[in-house]
Amino acid sequence: MAIPSDIEIAQSAKLKPITEIAAGLGLKEDDIELYGKYKAKVKPQVLRDRMGGPDGKLIIVSAVTPTKSGEGKTTMAVGLAQALGKLGKRGIVVLRQPSLGPVFGIKGGAAGGGYAQVLPMEDINIHFTGDLHAITAAHDLLTSLMENHVFRGNDLDIDMKQVMWKRVLDIESSFLRNIVAGLGGKNDGVPYETGFEITTASEITAIHAISSDLMEMKRRMGEITVAYNRKGEAVKAKDIGGIGALAILLKDAVKPNLVQTLENTPAIIHGGPFANIAHGCPSLTAIKTALKLADYVIVEPGFGADLGMEKFCDIASRAGSLKPDLVVIVATIKALKRHAGVKYKDLKEPNAGKVREGLPILANEVDNAGRFGLRVVVCMNHFYTDAQEEIDVVLDWARKEGIPAAFTDTVLKGGAGGKELAEVVLREVQKGSSFHYLYELDAPVEEKIRAIAQGMYKVADIELSPEARSSLRKIEKLGFDKLPICMAKTPLSLTDNEDVQGMPPEGYILPIRNLKPSTGVGFIVAYCGEVNTMPGLPSKPASDDMDIDENGVIKGLS
Repeated sequence: MAIPSDIEIAQSAKLKPITEIAAGLGLKEDDIELYGKYKAKVKPQVLRDRMGGPDGKLIIVSAVTPTKSGEGKTTMAVGLAQALGKLGKRGIVVLRQPSLGPVFGIKGGAAGGGYAQVLPMEDINIHFTGDLHAITAAHDLLTSLMENHVFRGNDLDIDMKQVMWKRVLDIESSFLRNIVAGLGGKNDGVPYETGFEITTASEITAIHAISSDLMEMKRRMGEITVAYNRKGEAVKAKDIGGIGALAILLKDAVKPNLVQTLENTPAIIHGGPFANIAHGCPSLTAIKTALKLADYVIVEPGFGADLGMEKFCDIASRAGSLKPDLVVIVATIKALKRHAGVKYKDLKEPNAGKVREGLPILANEVDNAGRFGLRVVVCMNHFYTDAQEEIDVVLDWARKEGIPAAFTDTVLKGGAGGKELAEVVLREVQKGSSFHYLYELDAPVEEKIRAIAQGMYKVADIELSPEARSSLRKIEKLGFDKLPICMAKTPLSLTDNEDVQGMPPEGYILPIRNLKPSTGVGFIVAYCGEVNTMPGLPSKPASDDMDIDENGVIKGLS
């Protein structure tokens, strides 16, 4: 019998009215704003009214360094929430919002898969409640205000060769990476080189995710460095003006989005920064609200533990005064074999030896969690191609190392397929952790980068390019050097080269191409290698397989 597609499973699900899901969390009608029958925004008063109350346990779901075969981290996070529901526990899964770029590009949707999904899947993947559209408008309004300031006399003496603020669009287009604006007659602006980034690369997207309320978001947007003047001084968004107008555009986007899983357990989806170019975490507003509403909150940062988990701990947790209790590391037999050098076409062939060779990549992520003082549970996403001898390799290793581990079948069985994992998580999370940061903020910038590179990626050292050293001198001169570090690099490798699988070669030096202070969100971006902030469409975009019929039924979205 053929297994139904993700969208077929989603469309056959029986959703409960979102008012029922809200009521199960103790939310009243006045606590939410309905967006149709199955979506709602949670009003800010919910968090304000519960500030003195207890918090639930905070569980991070992360993964090994990703491969293109996919590890199913979102699916495992949703499945764990459903499994906790099966065990009678009150839990909420908190996820990031999908970007339209990847939905129509190479990745497809981002709402889980199989029988572990968040719903309504089509809405979540397409437009949702309009948060990313509001961010796009706010970002581009700031761009227009900056350009208008220059056109109307440039009292701030902005150097057009040092404009840091581009435009954004939530659709992928390699053609828009580098453009010239202001062409035409004298009334058409001032010509200068600029470009587009994808909306989820916008600093406002990161600010949206790291702010606890609208007023904090407004303050942070004012601190954005949009350009430098001819003296080399930072020109902030608040110098340009219009910050109140930006906040008006975002007044609803700041409110977390409440939906449900396929098994009618609550889910909050809010915030969408990419983890390879920003901090890649759901919004602090969503996480803090969930912690007041549930006993167990499952949060999924982007990509592997070396990237997303590190940023959640060092950036988001600092900003929100959060203390995670446990990390679940998701892996697959396929990923371990891929990191051992097995070609994609051979991944389905049993090879216990290659699984064993790939274990260091899993061991590294376990070690990474331990560097933050966190307990770890290993979650193996079970595929039908996994041979028993391959499974035994992982379980024998976990037993020898004293690491709790469980294979899960949430894709095929939903919450029932994750009950073993949920039981292990419930046992381990009660033991507590001694959470701490990887580095101190007052350490030199270069030392903070080195702590991440050597601690998380296990490279021998880092090397700053001349351009990065020039940027570092400017950062120190302007007093931005006490900010945390946000590494921008490929998520597919522990190095700056996605073709380097497994652990880095001995003696590997990680090049730091450049540094950029993101003064609104409050971190320094360290660029490792070439990092693209505006993706291009693949040779066969996911949109090619999508369609809609006369009854409004969507097909091909996954």
